[in-house]
Amino acid sequence: MIGYVTLGTNDLARAAKFYDAIAAEMGTGRMMDFDGFIAWGTPGGGAGIGLTKPFDGNSATVGNGVMVALEAKDKDQVHRLYDIALAHGGTCEGPPGPRGDGGFYAGYFRDPDGNKLNAFIM
Repeated sequence: MIGYVTLGTNDLARAAKFYDAIAAEMGTGRMMDFDGFIAWGTPGGGAGIGLTKPFDGNSATVGNGVMVALEAKDKDQVHRLYDIALAHGGTCEGPPGPRGDGGFYAGYFRDPDGNKLNAFIM
């Protein structure tokens, strides 16, 4: 259902380093790269992530209650994605581990602009 998600950034070059590293671990790369906008993903694949400075010229802000979930291959990849995020300017929002009783396993983090993401398996 979701084609892609776009997040705002105030420093595209800094944010690009973060998402380049995350995308590389997930086996994908940039699928669009324009002045002021970059998108990662695989054409015809699952949903991608785009980053842009806001069109209206105002500062990018974090959406309260908004989170992007990245589906990992296994628990080891959840940990790698979490570690990559923190090594590239991200901050911890909850270390990798089981959540609830249904087999959901996730690590939560924010990108350098404060956008919330997680890496998960179910």
